[in-house]
Amino acid sequence: MTVWDDVVGQPHVVAELSAAATDADALVTSGGAGSRMTHAWLFTGPPGSGRSTAARAFAAALQCVSPDRALGAAPGCGFCDGCHTTLVGTHADVEFVRTDLLSIGVKDTRDLVRRAALSPAGGRWQVIVLEDADRLTEGAANVLLKAVEEPAPRTVWLLCAPSVEDALPTIRSRCRLLSLRTPSVESVADVLTRRDGIAPGLAADVARATQGHIGRARRLATDESARERRAAVLRLPLRVADIGGCLRAAQELVDAAAEDAKAVAEGVDAKETEELRAALGASAGAGSRMPRGTAGAMKELADRQKRRSTRTQRDSLDLALTDLASFYRDVLTVQFGTGERIANTEVGDGIRQIAATSRPEHSLRRLEAVLACREALDRNVAPLLAVEAMTLALRAG
Repeated sequence: MTVWDDVVGQPHVVAELSAAATDADALVTSGGAGSRMTHAWLFTGPPGSGRSTAARAFAAALQCVSPDRALGAAPGCGFCDGCHTTLVGTHADVEFVRTDLLSIGVKDTRDLVRRAALSPAGGRWQVIVLEDADRLTEGAANVLLKAVEEPAPRTVWLLCAPSVEDALPTIRSRCRLLSLRTPSVESVADVLTRRDGIAPGLAADVARATQGHIGRARRLATDESARERRAAVLRLPLRVADIGGCLRAAQELVDAAAEDAKAVAEGVDAKETEELRAALGASAGAGSRMPRGTAGAMKELADRQKRRSTRTQRDSLDLALTDLASFYRDVLTVQFGTGERIANTEVGDGIRQIAATSRPEHSLRRLEAVLACREALDRNVAPLLAVEAMTLALRAG
């Protein structure tokens, strides 16, 4: 199994990255006169297309030390020490950067730029994979610009963002662009069955339900609670017949997202706090006195944890709204009689009921209300207000 096997439904991407990895290998092993190696890449594509997976596979291919390369094999065997340690995230010369916060700030970016200036410990490449390049603040992006514009000789930047517009023009103009597309439902179902051992029927259902989003399809296939939460969201359109139902549905949706954030916090916050207290020299026990001068560090951690909770709640709500949008897309499919199979077959009766009792223009307005709610959440509107406005708009049609 090569490193490219996880890049699902992207043959053009695999071909381009494999050729680039071969060129990079020639540069390392023989000086590579006339090499066309690119030191900054921008991976773009819709959510679920596998941007970070492709970047990780490319990073592994750059670090491949398989002896088969001397016989003409392409880098990226998937079995050598370089490939394996990169894929599991332990390679000394590969840094994977992702954030569970709302943004990546200047301080973190400066640390990253300093890391990128180091020579690779293994003699091949220093690779920085920035999975959330779209979350860089403007100041952080300006800090990154100089490093991307003039990288160290053996440093490669791999930036991932949903679209080209999510990166500063000055940064994207200095990167080699690689665009991914949403994989087909069939290719996602195939990889779930072949690699994850998911039953073919379930794999096909979750791939169709998520419309080719690999990560969400895998989660639905392996997590029963995720399937239950999704089923609850898909029942929401049938519960907004009156104002009371709209408000209750909105509250339940926001509460479910808050519970997700709380579950994440319970698993991480206490451990982080205790580790910091120990590092600062506090005595054991939550009520013990902190040494002088440590209040700032504790407050900084508390602020970070609060931002992470906000991000988790927002992501959970966004996922629910995506499922809700797919419901109304199915309603439109039925109303226009396209003959296409609906994605949410488990609520097919409800989809056909709403399709029969409303018109396509109503469905379009409802779909627009869902998208408007997502935009409101991005603008930091209070979640409950945004979701209540949406459910009332769903009722009005």
